[in-house]
Amino acid sequence: MTASLDLTADPVELTAALVDIPSVSGGEKAIADAVEQALRAQAPHLEVVRNGDAVLARTNLGRGSRVVLAGHLDTVPINDNLPLTRSGSGADEVLHGCGTVDMKSGDAVMLHLAATLTEPRHDLTFVFYDCEEVEAERNGLNRIERELPDWLAGDLAVVCEPSNAAIEAGCQGTMRVEVRTTGTRAHTARAWMGENAIHAAQPVLQRLVEYTPRNPVIDGLQFREGLQAVRISGGVSGNVVPDECVVAVNHRFAPDKSLADAEAHLREVFDGFEVTVTDGAAGALPGLTAPAAAELVEASASEPVAKLGWTDVARFAARGLPAVNFGPGSPTLAHTKQEHVATAEIRHCADILTRFLR
Repeated sequence: MTASLDLTADPVELTAALVDIPSVSGGEKAIADAVEQALRAQAPHLEVVRNGDAVLARTNLGRGSRVVLAGHLDTVPINDNLPLTRSGSGADEVLHGCGTVDMKSGDAVMLHLAATLTEPRHDLTFVFYDCEEVEAERNGLNRIERELPDWLAGDLAVVCEPSNAAIEAGCQGTMRVEVRTTGTRAHTARAWMGENAIHAAQPVLQRLVEYTPRNPVIDGLQFREGLQAVRISGGVSGNVVPDECVVAVNHRFAPDKSLADAEAHLREVFDGFEVTVTDGAAGALPGLTAPAAAELVEASASEPVAKLGWTDVARFAARGLPAVNFGPGSPTLAHTKQEHVATAEIRHCADILTRFLR
């Protein structure tokens, strides 16, 4: 039986209803069914389509601009933190449970807007997608981009990921590389006959210790870069001088660098060593000078900040849309057993977006 959602209800109560529908990545059918059914029944002003376990809805009012609001329906695995519980009362009420922060409170705000904003001043597209919390190739936005690309077109994208109810503009890029050193195997009793690859990695670690990251200001926002060893592997057995060592390194870089720039920088840092790129994703520039983005900043009546991390705003930025993160809850609570969100933040985000879009 499909769960019933009241999209015109207080977004806090809508959050509670969504949280109590388990939707671990790959198991979003029940929540997608509920979202689709509610949108078709309660938002006749919207065109609604289903794509796998993603649900998309949009107005077609012929406005001069379009805002895309996006949120994922999946969560990380449940960690003894369902069903939802509550603490406090009134303005101090808090919702506890898997998905309260990441990101069913943001989804609830989007659904409430979808049902209640029948005559927005921008045309609106709502994208509720699947499999964000797993490997990138399974992300539902990839499928939507292949099969329904026009549904991702617009003048501004707002990803309602947790941002402490503040506008987080753009995002960092990320690149992972492996720095490899080699040696010669030998018995440790005759170590002078070999060459230790783990010892040879010492200069790699020293360069990381001495590294000074950039902290550029872009569109008035302070971004921070970083370069960190995240894993070291090597060794054959307890009595063998190892002939290979691999230092895995993650570089977080500001969005004024391209992937090619980031790779060139890492090869310069580790000049003289074998460097293999294993993963990379470009960042997103803030784009706050775009008219729709500037309107959102004005409606928020607060100062935007740079997003330190990578989110799906980068996917929209790659399509030419300025994109921001804006949603209730603290990102530091995402994926934790203690996940919780203040109901005041949910209502605040709904009020700001209503003011911006109405």
